[in-house]
Amino acid sequence: MHPVRVQYDPTIFEGAAAHYRHGRPPYSPQLEAVGLDPDPAMLAEGRRAAGRSGVANVRWVRARAEELPGAAPGPYRLVTFGQSFHWTDEVRVAEVVYDLLEPGGALALIVHTVEGRPAPPSPGPPPIPHAELDALVAKYLGPTRRAGQGAAPVRTHRFEDVLVRTRFGAPQAIFVPGIPDLVRDAESVLAGYFSFSSSAPHLFGDRVGDFAGEVRALLAARSPANVFWDWPGDTEVVLARKPGNHPEG
Repeated sequence: MHPVRVQYDPTIFEGAAAHYRHGRPPYSPQLEAVGLDPDPAMLAEGRRAAGRSGVANVRWVRARAEELPGAAPGPYRLVTFGQSFHWTDEVRVAEVVYDLLEPGGALALIVHTVEGRPAPPSPGPPPIPHAELDALVAKYLGPTRRAGQGAAPVRTHRFEDVLVRTRFGAPQAIFVPGIPDLVRDAESVLAGYFSFSSSAPHLFGDRVGDFAGEVRALLAARSPANVFWDWPGDTEVVLARKPGNHPEG
């Protein structure tokens, strides 16, 4: 199965940046990540978060991955993507990254993986009622998953299927334990939905307040304490290496 090519739509995550950090579950705290983004609001959130944490050694670049190497010339020892890799022209971008890497460098694709991973026991609160929330999204936006001005592409392949077709060859999958006792309040759950391209605030138009109200009411009915257990899975690193050794120094 060939990957679906995604044409960039600048409205895909319109209005989602303010909800992204609060709404998305974190990857394992044992990992670090660096990124590049075409959305100025996402970059602004990143700058604010870095400033609050006292991180000053980050260079922020507004560009698409397809604009590499010109947007951020290398070489690099490590290039990382979160699940954002699937929004790119995957094979093309992987080949560009291969050229950007030093010998022995690596491309790391970091994702949440539930399938095949043992779920831990709940720490007490009920799980997020995703099925009911997804039905509520469909009530407002229709059965087709939206993305920007169009529909979200149907994904039928894994990142491994893409990388094996490039000069990287077959990658290695490394699993890092997820956070088993991640508990989120109702506002964080709502922010999570607003952070998705398929339910970004702009898609609801003038009904965004109505949607938010129904989400809050649903969540209050499912958990009077207003807290939910979130199990996004273990953190999987799909690691592809360029042959060679790191230069000394």
